Amino acid sequence: MAASEENSALFPIFILTIMAIPLVPYTMVKLSRAVAKKQRTIHCQCLECDRSGKYKRSLFKKISNFSTWSNLTLVLLWVVMIFLIYYTKNMSRETQVFDPFSILGLEPGVSDSEIKKAYRRLSIQYHPDKNPDPEANKYFVESISKAYQALTDPVSRENFEKYGHPDGRQGFQMGIALPKFLLDIDGASGGILLLWIVGVCILLPLVIAVIYLSRSSKYTGNYVMHQTLSAYYYLMKPSLAPSKVMDVFTKAAEYMEIPVRRTDDEPLQKLFMSVRSELNLDPKNMKQEQAKFWKQHPAIVKTELLIQAQLTRESGVLSPALQGDFRRVLELAPRLLEELLKMAVLPRTSQGHGWLRPAVGVVELSQCIVQAVPLSARKSSGVSSEGISPFLQLPHFSDAVVKKIARKKVKSFQELQEMSLEDRSELLTQVAGLSATDVDDIEKVLEMMPSLTVDITCETEGEEGIQEGDIVTLQAWVTLKRPNGLIGALPHSPYFPFHKEENYWVLLADSVSNNVWFSQKVSFMDEGGAITAASKTISDAMEGSGAGVKETSDAVREAIEKVKGGSRLVMGKLQAPSEGTYNLTCYCMCDSWIGCDKKTSLKVKVLKRTRAGTRGFVSDEGAIAEEGMEEEDEIEEEDYDDDYESEYSEDEDDKKDVVEKKGSKKANGTVKKKESSSEESGSEEE
Repeated sequence: MAASEENSALFPIFILTIMAIPLVPYTMVKLSRAVAKKQRTIHCQCLECDRSGKYKRSLFKKISNFSTWSNLTLVLLWVVMIFLIYYTKNMSRETQVFDPFSILGLEPGVSDSEIKKAYRRLSIQYHPDKNPDPEANKYFVESISKAYQALTDPVSRENFEKYGHPDGRQGFQMGIALPKFLLDIDGASGGILLLWIVGVCILLPLVIAVIYLSRSSKYTGNYVMHQTLSAYYYLMKPSLAPSKVMDVFTKAAEYMEIPVRRTDDEPLQKLFMSVRSELNLDPKNMKQEQAKFWKQHPAIVKTELLIQAQLTRESGVLSPALQGDFRRVLELAPRLLEELLKMAVLPRTSQGHGWLRPAVGVVELSQCIVQAVPLSARKSSGVSSEGISPFLQLPHFSDAVVKKIARKKVKSFQELQEMSLEDRSELLTQVAGLSATDVDDIEKVLEMMPSLTVDITCETEGEEGIQEGDIVTLQAWVTLKRPNGLIGALPHSPYFPFHKEENYWVLLADSVSNNVWFSQKVSFMDEGGAITAASKTISDAMEGSGAGVKETSDAVREAIEKVKGGSRLVMGKLQAPSEGTYNLTCYCMCDSWIGCDKKTSLKVKVLKRTRAGTRGFVSDEGAIAEEGMEEEDEIEEEDYDDDYESEYSEDEDDKKDVVEKKGSKKANGTVKKKESSSEESGSEEE
């Protein structure tokens, strides 16, 4: 019985241990993520971002952000754990080992006379004749009397001093740390014990495994449904125009799960009338186009209208129920657009190339959603050949303001950025009619806008020149600068209700053939991770080329300094195509800012195969490479906005713009880098 009571007393300790094993490391991970997220939240300080409320640290917002199911469950488990610790601590006091010397307040080895004196002293204090308190009576009978008997009996005292127990040496005991009622096998508790064993040892792991497998079979590692990826894969087309990307984007399975309520019909009808001009409906057949639009799946109609509400900044007219759906649509948008972009650049051709046109359209759609700018604003107009979308992302800017500054020959966003602070302030106050506070807001946003440069090289490692079938190593340093000196920061996005980090996509593509040769996502938020990745990549490359320890160390040190200075390393491998000259373009596109994209022209000449031997290799895009590739010539770096005209101006025809480029200079089989103005590059081509 005593052993059973002791095992039952250990049950809380057993539960406490089982809880602590997963709870403590999970809590540490959660806290580290929270600290890292707090350090990363460097955001825009303009009044519009401040009024959006998503960066405010109010008590209500803190409670709302904290009150998630995972956080509340974590707190509840810690409360239970603290209670078990407190209970175990008190229980240990109640279940102390019987120590007669401690009970009588004596030291081991004292004489019999001292034992009798201590007993008489405690008897005066706790004897029932002296103290009527029932607790005192219980303590006297169960503790003091037993302790006195154990020490006055010579055999018991010798056993206690020798073995620590009045009864002598104790045998080794084993037990189960379960409650006492579960160990009563003779009664009905036997079935309870069986249920306990089956539940904890069989059913619980089985339920966890079923939940995990069901989720893993439904979602990818990026928490996107497999059904969504399948739909994106089959709906993606090489000639998909940017305005048509929306039709593919809204087919996500996640959006199909958004509830469709009858009470939403009237608000959606009103929203449709507000955004009808943005839906690419044929005005000549408006009735048929409207009927065709409403015949789509109700969830698709609802999703597209809610996205258009974001693009046109009409979310304020939504009903409370639609506001919840609106936030859900925008919460899912960034990762769905990322997966859609991956589907665009997924190797589809026989050479293992993706498609450029839909990839550009996905990035442009992402920019418009984050900045809440209509897709129609990207079309060239009489005010600006590049569209007015870059202007509309600035606070206090509207169509009227853009038209006013256009009268002063400021028709491109780059011209506005390149103006001096005094000239820009004078233009915005005197010509556009903005206040000094508005101008200050605009300057804060312009200081947050990134400026990109790309330094790219391609070569066949260990060989001179690039030949057919070579495995070419692409290395690009993408450098980001901001006027305010920051590197990693959250973009200006007052109309996007969630924190959105900047992501950049590097695409090496042939705009003539619409092929993407190489793609990679770049982030400037995690400097530590970038340093680790760049160090490992450079170290492996140097060791592979046979460089010495000192050369490798110097190269790694130089790479670390570049990363700390705002650069990120992009490296990959691709297989050289057949012999010929290829005019490639390296696009560096941001998914959050409009008008900050850059492109670098790269002229590559692949020579005929003359080297012996082959190299088998599976490239990053998945194409099987057999031999090598070679490239040469010069690199021209220029603003993406100066050269690239958004394809929204050609959506009506849904045709791809094919740019004819002139012949290049003779190649010597090597790659040469050179940055020059458009006039210089034009003279070289002639």
